Amino acid sequence: MSRIILVLFLPLLLLSACGGSNESWENEKVAEVGTRITADDVKENWKIESAPGDEQRIQLKILKNDGQPINDFAITHEKLLHLIIVSKDLAYFNHIHPEYKGNGLFEITNNFPAGGKYKLIADFEPSDGDSMTKMAWVDVEGSEKASVSVVVDDDLVKSVDGNRVVLTMDSAEANKELTLKFTITDEKTNQPITDLEPYLGAIGHVVVLSEDGERYLHVHAVEGQGSGPEALFETEFPKSGVYKIWLQFQRDNQVFTVPFVIKVD
Repeated sequence: MSRIILVLFLPLLLLSACGGSNESWENEKVAEVGTRITADDVKENWKIESAPGDEQRIQLKILKNDGQPINDFAITHEKLLHLIIVSKDLAYFNHIHPEYKGNGLFEITNNFPAGGKYKLIADFEPSDGDSMTKMAWVDVEGSEKASVSVVVDDDLVKSVDGNRVVLTMDSAEANKELTLKFTITDEKTNQPITDLEPYLGAIGHVVVLSEDGERYLHVHAVEGQGSGPEALFETEFPKSGVYKIWLQFQRDNQVFTVPFVIKVD
């Protein structure tokens, strides 16, 4: 009889041990996921001060919520951090890449065209965290210029530095996936441009900002594209309203920026 009880007891013991092992493994997985840095775990400190000449020095310190600096960052689109600077009226745009000084600090100088409010937008990814965006309005000292109205383009055709760019897309509706298609030709010859050079690891780069400067989209190019004359980007607008699009391409080692203003229903 004791042999029978022992035989019955052993499977129960093994089953109990396996169950305990599974529970411990699951708890370990949860703990690992919990250590990954998310945007809610991160805060940023911006500082702008005068630099030699007419430039301003921009400093951005990236910290955890407990005040400890984030030291390690992953390279995304060939850079550790992308900084977008846009004036309040959306007339001024600049896309630059600050130098990492260590201890969570990025620094760069910029020549602002005038004093006033600017939106600073930083895209980055901690090495052990998610890709994230941190934004802030800052005041830049100096004489302010008259504000320029944001006007929706009737004709989505622009010419910049001899490059003629046409934007076509399906009807722009909020909360709907759509493809932005840009076609580039030579302004003088009207011939297709097929010598675009990779810019930040892609055929081009597109960012979008709502008229009030509060909704920001970093739009990625469709993978596997060539060097023109067409460039496709996929995105989704979060709300209806007016948006400004800045498209950047590189040709002959020079980056040119093409702006469009559209209305999203």
